[in-house]
Amino acid sequence: MGQQRLFQILELDGTLRDENIVINEKLAMEMYKLLVLNRIFDRKLVNMQRKGQIGTYASFEGQEASQVGSAMALLKQDWMFPTYRDHAAMLTFGYEMVKIIWYWMGRIEGCIPPDNRNILPPYVPIATQIPQAAGAAWASKYKNEGACSLAYFGDGATSEGDFHEGLNMASVFKVPVVYFCQNNGYAISVPFSRQTSSETIAQKAIAYNMDNVRVDGNDIFAVYITTKNALEAARSGKGPTLIEAITYRYGPHTTADDPSRYRSTEESESWRARDPILRLEAYLRSQGVLDQDVQEIVFREAERLVNDGIQYALTIPKPDPTIMFNNVLSQKPWNIQEQETDFNNFIQRHHYQ
Repeated sequence: MGQQRLFQILELDGTLRDENIVINEKLAMEMYKLLVLNRIFDRKLVNMQRKGQIGTYASFEGQEASQVGSAMALLKQDWMFPTYRDHAAMLTFGYEMVKIIWYWMGRIEGCIPPDNRNILPPYVPIATQIPQAAGAAWASKYKNEGACSLAYFGDGATSEGDFHEGLNMASVFKVPVVYFCQNNGYAISVPFSRQTSSETIAQKAIAYNMDNVRVDGNDIFAVYITTKNALEAARSGKGPTLIEAITYRYGPHTTADDPSRYRSTEESESWRARDPILRLEAYLRSQGVLDQDVQEIVFREAERLVNDGIQYALTIPKPDPTIMFNNVLSQKPWNIQEQETDFNNFIQRHHYQ
């Protein structure tokens, strides 16, 4: 079976594959600013983890174009179902930066979505968001709200039953949902070649009579157009689409992982040559939209925004640890009461700050 064509707009050197394509320069600059903001944000959160300021963290560096480009295609009323690695998508769609930091600090505030956006908290269990996104889309269709669902997941999620159940239900009932698979080549340490015998993720949609597209996940223009078209099709009643974005995570699976144990330096470096930010920079420079001065302004503003968010997140007093026993059970059984008493005594003895 021949491998499905990879949709691209932007070449590695920043030139357009089709010179007849018209790119909105204002939109392109907005994309660039978001890519830079998210890369700086991601790197600083890795540093926060190394300093013990947040817990184990899942970096997304390298996958920014997949996340930013797809999230920019959403309308305000749409629903986003992100995973623990999709913070660039969340920030782009309106999830507050400080809340993402709080999420990795283990604070309850980080799990409370914004009031003005339909964003679910990051999903950690693999693939559970896939049927839930179909359910939300079905509800929107039933209520005639005109909202679509966009569900993110990785290549590893396609081996879970929830993936197949969600796609089947979405296709049978033609609900307005777009499934966005970021195929970064690895599910933790499991390479794509050991994940499936299918040549692509996109072709898995054929069994469900679902539209599917393979897109260069490091080409933000291609990602944006692909997702926008899929959302418009879903919104007009044509049913769901499965998008496979081919991308790469530069860092480890999480800060608790060592990627050198399962992939080579040469492989990682080859992907850095396809960097989404460098590619967009080359295009913007060729159009006379970006120069050194503008680039420095973009980076300085991104640094300021991220630093302000981190500073604010760290200044909020730590929560009372005893609240972990609240709002779990309507009535605490004897063993939980005993644990709570022991824990409170421990806190008092050791003067928790």
